[in-house]
Amino acid sequence: MIHIPEGKSLIVFDGVCNLCNASVQYVIKRDKNNKFLFAPLQSKIGEKIIKAYNINTAKVDSILLFNPKTGIYSKSTAALKIASKLSFPTNILTIFLIVPAFIRNWVYDFIAKNRYKWYGKKEACMIPTPDLKKKFLD
Repeated sequence: MIHIPEGKSLIVFDGVCNLCNASVQYVIKRDKNNKFLFAPLQSKIGEKIIKAYNINTAKVDSILLFNPKTGIYSKSTAALKIASKLSFPTNILTIFLIVPAFIRNWVYDFIAKNRYKWYGKKEACMIPTPDLKKKFLD
């Protein structure tokens, strides 16, 4: 069982990806209603979610959005659902949900496939500051 506090969603991200880490920082700054918690894919909870939902990490390896009530989202749908909970103007990106997922995911996959080449990669997952530690699950 994966426990997420009521009213929260968990963003599971590639903890060694510089783009993913920058995206997490972006979300943290704009999460005015404190809706999100975070965990690297490489963490224990990340591994539990991957196993529980039988996620093929060869196909989905950069972002997941998990909520016990609504289930799990991946790729562009996860990114846009996250954007919908952030402050203006980021939340208007939700309009792209009208674009069919196969088109959105083609763009998403292209960026995800090249993210290490374009943005680099860390040797280990980022370590949150003491202030942010309460937002991260392991």
